Amino acid sequence: MRRSEPVLPGVWRDDNRYPQVTHIEHVARNAGVSGDWPEWTAPHLVERLAERGITGPWSHQAAAADLARSGRDVIIATGTASGKSLAFLMPAVEAVDSGETVLYLSPTKALAQDQLRGITDLGLSGMRAAVYDGDTTAEERSWVREHGNYVLTNPDMLHHGILPRHGAWSRFLRRLRYVVIDEAHRYRGVFGSHVAQILRRLRRVCARYRSEPVFVLASATSGSPAESATRLTGVPVTAVSEDGSPRPGMSVALVEPEMTDLTGEHGAPVRRTAPSQAAEMLVDLVRDGVRTLVFVRSRQGAEVVALNAQRMLTENGEHDLARRVAAYRGGYLANERRELEEALRSGELLGLASTNALELGVDISGLDAVLIAGWPGTLASLWQQAGRAGRRGEDALAVFIARDDPLDTYLAHHPEAIFGRSVEATVLDPENPHILGPHLCAAAQELPITRADFDLFGETTEGQLAGLVARGLLRKRPRGWFWTSHERASDLADIRGAGGPPVQIVDTASGQLLGEIDEAAAHGTVHAGAVYLHQGATYLVDDLDLDEGVALVHAAEPPYSTWARDTTDITVESVLREEAWPSGATVYFGEVEVTRQVVGFLKRDVRTGSVLGEQPLDMPERTLQTRAVWWTLPHEGENRLRKQDVALLGAAHAAEHAAIGLLPLLATCDRWDIGGVSTAVHGDTGKLTVFVYDGYDGGAGFAERGYARAREWLGATRAAIADCECEQGCPSCIQSPKCGTGNEPLSKPGALRLLDEVLGTGDPDPAVGPGHTEDRNSAEKAEETGTPATDNG
Repeated sequence: MRRSEPVLPGVWRDDNRYPQVTHIEHVARNAGVSGDWPEWTAPHLVERLAERGITGPWSHQAAAADLARSGRDVIIATGTASGKSLAFLMPAVEAVDSGETVLYLSPTKALAQDQLRGITDLGLSGMRAAVYDGDTTAEERSWVREHGNYVLTNPDMLHHGILPRHGAWSRFLRRLRYVVIDEAHRYRGVFGSHVAQILRRLRRVCARYRSEPVFVLASATSGSPAESATRLTGVPVTAVSEDGSPRPGMSVALVEPEMTDLTGEHGAPVRRTAPSQAAEMLVDLVRDGVRTLVFVRSRQGAEVVALNAQRMLTENGEHDLARRVAAYRGGYLANERRELEEALRSGELLGLASTNALELGVDISGLDAVLIAGWPGTLASLWQQAGRAGRRGEDALAVFIARDDPLDTYLAHHPEAIFGRSVEATVLDPENPHILGPHLCAAAQELPITRADFDLFGETTEGQLAGLVARGLLRKRPRGWFWTSHERASDLADIRGAGGPPVQIVDTASGQLLGEIDEAAAHGTVHAGAVYLHQGATYLVDDLDLDEGVALVHAAEPPYSTWARDTTDITVESVLREEAWPSGATVYFGEVEVTRQVVGFLKRDVRTGSVLGEQPLDMPERTLQTRAVWWTLPHEGENRLRKQDVALLGAAHAAEHAAIGLLPLLATCDRWDIGGVSTAVHGDTGKLTVFVYDGYDGGAGFAERGYARAREWLGATRAAIADCECEQGCPSCIQSPKCGTGNEPLSKPGALRLLDEVLGTGDPDPAVGPGHTEDRNSAEKAEETGTPATDNG
């Protein structure tokens, strides 16, 4: 990146205001490279754009539009606010003018509505654009099917509503010229793998109506965009990644909140939380008139940031400013989200704390600053979120605020890991058997599957079909494989990986529906006794009825937050790959079965995070068939560690936590996509073993990426633990926010020695110096009984 000195907003001009800043990177302005309108561009589109001050395309817009119009499948992988919409709008308008149709797919309803607003505002004659999603009424749906020529929808509706009823869409599909896939970088992991199969089903149905649409994908800058897009669509895709748009100057600051005088669990020092730091910075920016968006990792975190900022402003008598700060997250009702989007867009709101629901390309112009409270999972997401600022062409500010987490801490002190790296490649596996099987059923209901479809769905298709026949889901006939039931086959595929139908959250006092949450997350979030936040209000959960899909809550203001505790057992089903290292350690990749159960919850002081008490829960077990990477230590290495008074379980547990925290550095996942189990003696290996597994049925490719780069991954893990300034371990290195055993036992010095043994980088018999001893009571007791430090990392 080129460096310059953009003007910092308001309080950021005071170098002493935030001593927590570890680094500021200045990104230079870029004037952009303009192009000419392709000669085939619709004249009335050019006229409408000229009225809005757009007199020509940028170079990447013209290049991508020409490729699409020539029949080439293309992905535009350029920065946020680089005008990707215009690149696919040019060929789309020309197609509509020629009597053809366009299908636009976005991962969220909000983005589709935003795109519709932009198209409608252009007032293009002949353009009958309409949204077709879960909020569309039955009457509107009928009109869209009969008359729409630019239909905006999402993968969920394509999967459940359009493909199963393709006969009703025959007019539209027969003339389908382009399929636009917006925010394509969001289609990763399990969700991306599902969407990849949905797109294959779409291609198959289109072939039935003798159409072969061109795919036009728009993505944030990503690693290997052509390869990722090809894997997503199943067709060869050309990438346009040279961004020709002008870019404002931007200052990107890295912040590590300071340690407090408080101590938390097991005497660990307490660092100020990222949401607390973000709330203070938001208040300063709002006071300075800086329009600011705060990205927070969790729904609860977004509520807390907004609530704390409002409180600070109110306590200072700034009531008008307090009313101009709000929260935004998934789970809100549709009308609440639309009102907040418009308020931010109009400037009525100065500060908004949001989950990544606003990361996508919803047009919110005029933002000056973005605060990112916690690593968003990938570099692509970091730059996508940072790019929301500076949309008026003025210099902008982006701030990454590190959480108490190994990866966040590592990045705050290693800016080269952010500014010196290309962004990640998207990971997805369309042939994951847990994904392919349900989509073969859906495809068979749409049209009988024949051998001609095997190339489309992948080389494992025939084996999958045989299994589906054996289970009675499909029937094999001379003309192919047929769906056997009258039920909807599309219901077999849970494409968002939610793990079940949503649970509705209802206020018992008013009967009001506050929001909803997926069933899998409900176990740990809205169990009886849990604290639940909604738009600044706090509720206690009275009851969770999983059979009825409802959680009953009442308003309350407890002085604590709640954290679910669970147990995790893991069994090795098969080893797919393995590699022996010179150290004697062996790294494996394979299939595992994970059994998890929420067994209780902790009450934590909202100020210090210290544990106030624990309550048991009786929740059902949940079983996961997935893939994992794991490593074992030979008995010789174990003996060397024991001679150095290293309690193996505490060392393995700490290394597991840190490794889970660092895997997102190498794979397109975040901590909550993966889990882990560590044990001094595992029943299937007979050795000390540390597992890290994908948190989705069938796997998601994250553990496989960890296996492929295991040495680099564990080396970064070791460095992150060693670099942390604490003595015995803290959330910045080895403690985990989602540990099922309450972060017990853990050993920071033991983890360092263990990783040295695994990597073969340590002295084979080092003297144990000061600080390298530990309380072994709980760890030794667990080791003697072979009890694993089971948790979810």
